Amino acid sequence: MKVSLFGAGYVGLAFAACLAEAGHEVLCADADAARIEGLQQGRMPLHEPGLEALVAAGQAAGTLRFTTDERAASLHGEVLFIAVNTPADAAGEIDLRHVMAVARSIGRHRDRPGLVVCKSTAPVGTAEQVEAVLVDELLQRGAAHRIDVAVNPEFLREGSAVRDCRQPDRVVIGAEDTEAVDLLARLYRPFVQDPKQVLVMDRRSAELTKYAANAMLATRISFMNEMARVAEHAGADIEMVRRGIGADPRIGPGFLQAGAGYGGSCLAKDVRALRHAADRDGYGLRILSAVEATNHEQKGRLFDLMTHHFEGRIADKTIALWGLAFKPDTDDMRDAPSLVLLERLRAAGARVQVHDPAAMPNARAMVGEHGDVRWCDTPEQALEGAHVLALVTEWPVFLCPDFSHIAATLGTPAIFDGRNIYDAAEVEAAGIAYYGIGRGRSVLR
Repeated sequence: MKVSLFGAGYVGLAFAACLAEAGHEVLCADADAARIEGLQQGRMPLHEPGLEALVAAGQAAGTLRFTTDERAASLHGEVLFIAVNTPADAAGEIDLRHVMAVARSIGRHRDRPGLVVCKSTAPVGTAEQVEAVLVDELLQRGAAHRIDVAVNPEFLREGSAVRDCRQPDRVVIGAEDTEAVDLLARLYRPFVQDPKQVLVMDRRSAELTKYAANAMLATRISFMNEMARVAEHAGADIEMVRRGIGADPRIGPGFLQAGAGYGGSCLAKDVRALRHAADRDGYGLRILSAVEATNHEQKGRLFDLMTHHFEGRIADKTIALWGLAFKPDTDDMRDAPSLVLLERLRAAGARVQVHDPAAMPNARAMVGEHGDVRWCDTPEQALEGAHVLALVTEWPVFLCPDFSHIAATLGTPAIFDGRNIYDAAEVEAAGIAYYGIGRGRSVLR
């Protein structure tokens, strides 16, 4: 099948590469000329495990091409996916200009019937707006053919986008037309093992499903971070509690890790967008307000623990910081908890030595060059001359460090484990003070 895909970001690029691998003829368009030129020359614009090889294979096979030509993309596919960015302001209002620009382009150039599929995360009712734009453009030029609109939200996780695309746990299709449903079901056939994985619903329900899913995940994270506070003051270990409640099949183990707060391009933005829509329509979402407040507070937790450890005298201390990206296996720094920690440490007069396996260039561009921040090539380099270590992102390279080396290198050995990945007893046996999140060792007096 010929497929056009507008947007070469995390979602668009991974989806395009996987469709091409399945044998579809994919033309991926993006308005960013530098990004498209880089992809055409084999340069990846982002870090995503397995994606670079998949893109290269698709290009070599001729099933994956990239372009900035919106007309060519509008004419190419039997199905045309919109997977462009939908940024939000601080209040949560979603900017749909990129989505509507693609819809206008398709309406201007498309010379035959087709199916436009909204894959970008966008507010409920966006598909209807896209349909209205298409109808208006077709009317303006007197075109008689029809372009249908469906919704197919993405559920790809950064760091595992290729795997999630190849083996989706569900495919949500929002469509009013059975032909559109059949077409999308055929497109997804190489990836779906069980027809029950394909969930068909109306477009508005499909749009809300994406938001509701991320809101639930964010709620579970913030709930566990609140339980971590209880555990700290009660002398319990939140990791034991997590195992206990995760074994309940009504709850399950996913997204129950207490930590330094969630970040990234999805959870925070989608929670804000839901709250904004509710406020606009005159009703409040009290649970999500609490979720946001808890997450905001949690991002300062490691700094609070350090201030407690140093008895308020954190100025002139040097902090080794392992991990900058909001999660492992990505270079995405959007809403990353590390940014909050960096800002608060610098404001308090501390020096910071940081290392991340992939996110250093993006972090450096966001933070800038400062004398109190040292960008280190290795985890070991970040330890040199530091007083304590903070673990913010649980990259595999950080999972099994040499604690005796850390104890000998740090000036006042202490580890602030923002993801609860270390065994507290093992750390303490090496002569290092251990502060986790909700593990009974980090109560603020």
